Amino acid sequence: MNAYKYQKFLEGLNNLRDERDRVQKKTFTKWVNKHLMKVRKHINDLYEDLRDGHNLISLLEVLSGIKLPREKGRMRFHRLQNVQIALDFLKQRQVKLVNIRNDDITDGNPKLTLGLIWTIILHFQISDIYISGESGDMSAKEKLLLWTQKVTAGYTGVKCTNFSSCWSDGKMFNALIHRYRPDLVDMERVQVQSNRENLEQAFEVAERLGVTRLLDAEDVDVPSPDEKSVITYVSSIYDAFPKVPEGGEGISATEVDSRWQEYQSRVDSLIPWIRQHTILMSDKSFPQNPVELKALYNQYIHFKETEILAKEREKGRIKELYKLLE
Repeated sequence: MNAYKYQKFLEGLNNLRDERDRVQKKTFTKWVNKHLMKVRKHINDLYEDLRDGHNLISLLEVLSGIKLPREKGRMRFHRLQNVQIALDFLKQRQVKLVNIRNDDITDGNPKLTLGLIWTIILHFQISDIYISGESGDMSAKEKLLLWTQKVTAGYTGVKCTNFSSCWSDGKMFNALIHRYRPDLVDMERVQVQSNRENLEQAFEVAERLGVTRLLDAEDVDVPSPDEKSVITYVSSIYDAFPKVPEGGEGISATEVDSRWQEYQSRVDSLIPWIRQHTILMSDKSFPQNPVELKALYNQYIHFKETEILAKEREKGRIKELYKLLE
């Protein structure tokens, strides 16, 4: 390869990376806003709007249901402190952060900001995926792939072996939805529609079912859509339809034991929380000072919109496990 061709190769490679980063930024921004809206917050630029650490802390509070401390100042020192609070919280939850420092986020480093949000998505949205037939050493990505394969098994012209090229024609998205809601998708029509039409249809129907539209059709209607963006969206569909419909395989005795242990662990964690907060909420005494009363009300609103939501998700998982064990 001569110097000219090599230069062109490098330019093409850089263009692919830039396009990948552009799509990830769009997808991750929408994912972050999906959660921040629960506390009436919104970001416009993923790289800029996480720099002071406040939105990052708010995101983690929504996802975890845990109130975190934060610095209120606006100097660089305070920004670094807030980002470090978020990073330390993730480390406490055994989340691996590879070469991500507080100054990387405070300085708006695109690559590392994308890496941090992807790590958060993996931990809070994808790591809890469970599907009958999984092996103990499967990664979250492999579990999600197995789920899509089980759900779409038997559909004509649909075969899922990855989270990139298999999704560009839109058939996989439509098959996922059709398996659960056949009344909303005409698969015969899907076979003859264009890629763009299939993608628009799937995203529109999924949005009506409560799945935030994280992807744009033009970003998926390409030979190799961005894998991380597709995984993020498909895992959102999984959240809406987590259980493989009737007709799937049953679970083995080993899996029953594993599910029972998980069920017991989650129940043992949730019950003390319920008891503790039942006592707290039973307290009828209220401050007389208007400022203190308003502060108490704000605490209640935050509790309702963050911690309660997290516990609702936990309760949902417990109910799902209970049904599997019935």
